[in-house]
Amino acid sequence: MLELSILGFLAEEPLHGYELKDRITALTGHVRPVSDGALYPAITRLTAKGLLDQHTEPGASAAPRRILALTAEGREELLARLRDPKQTEITDHVRFNTVLAFLRHLPDRHEQAAVLRRRLDFLQTPSSFFYDSGKPVRAEESDDLFRQGMLRVARATGEAERAWLREAIELLDRPE
Repeated sequence: MLELSILGFLAEEPLHGYELKDRITALTGHVRPVSDGALYPAITRLTAKGLLDQHTEPGASAAPRRILALTAEGREELLARLRDPKQTEITDHVRFNTVLAFLRHLPDRHEQAAVLRRRLDFLQTPSSFFYDSGKPVRAEESDDLFRQGMLRVARATGEAERAWLREAIELLDRPE
């Protein structure tokens, strides 16, 4: 997801590494903070693959700044990743939000809708944090106040997300 975030933010504009780190941190928040030890090796890998370009600009009041920009190959890689996200990028909420943050860069509305359909299909499958004999436990079936809370919040969040996905898919499927 780090590489997708790097490609996605650089598709919007060239950035200094520190600015890029701030944007990724804002997107993933406390759930998956990004460290320099993860970010800069990822930048190096993407640059070595020809997906990023780096150049130096004079700093405002300090040392020169290294600016990162997406190459044409980098844009193609971003679009490929958005067209066909890995299954974990559909099923994991935080990873899906990363895909969602950059899905607008995919120019084909039908391809955008296809990604949203995959998420909706996943969310239609009954699931729970807790199971009894292989059957998902619902909030009403739990005698644990705290588990009830987890399950109720998850159900409300899931209902809201499914409603938004249906609306977005309908909008994307309309003739232009």
